Amino acid sequence: YLLKRAVDLSKDQSYVLYVLTQHDLSRTLFPLGGMLKADVRKIAEERDLINARKPDSQDICFVRDGDYAGFLENQMGVESKKGNFVDTEGNIIGEHKGIIHYTVGQRKGLGIALGKPVYVIDKNKELNTVTIGSEEELYSKTLKATELNMIAVEKLTSTMKATVKTRYSQKETEALIHPDGEDSIIVEFIHKQRAITPGQAVVFYDGDIVIGGGTIT
Repeated sequence: YLLKRAVDLSKDQSYVLYVLTQHDLSRTLFPLGGMLKADVRKIAEERDLINARKPDSQDICFVRDGDYAGFLENQMGVESKKGNFVDTEGNIIGEHKGIIHYTVGQRKGLGIALGKPVYVIDKNKELNTVTIGSEEELYSKTLKATELNMIAVEKLTSTMKATVKTRYSQKETEALIHPDGEDSIIVEFIHKQRAITPGQAVVFYDGDIVIGGGTIT
């Protein structure tokens, strides 16, 4: 079985569906995959369905106020401990309010003034540190991914050219995918990519076909 992108690319969910196995796909149908969202709404209106004009959900739909850190603390019981801001050399340059309050690439709301624009470069859960640096330091040419799920091929045995996404809303970019052991790969981008974030998915495409994906380390 193959997994392909939807016809309506603005609503395509293949980036999050790459985790489906062959067993999952053998029991899955996507009846709206070949339709545009506008056409689906038209059908819903013709049948007088109550959600025909329901606004599209944005971001994480069940976090209605957009306070993701608050949701993790109040609903998931995640403890937010203060820690250190450090530069890329490991020097302490300030105090943060808890790593769950920051995302890689973030500039606003850091609560630290260094006389120049700075961004979140990395987060270290074990050390409870948030690394701050320049925008240039946000860009990377490679990444490593594990927890692979390959769909179009059983296993990556040699270097493959593909287009790659490291974020849901990101446009694919060209890269080379290199096997790296039993359950990991190295992605080498043709052009440096901004704010590659550990823990997020990286998904590989061959045209409309999802080759597979994994978790960025």
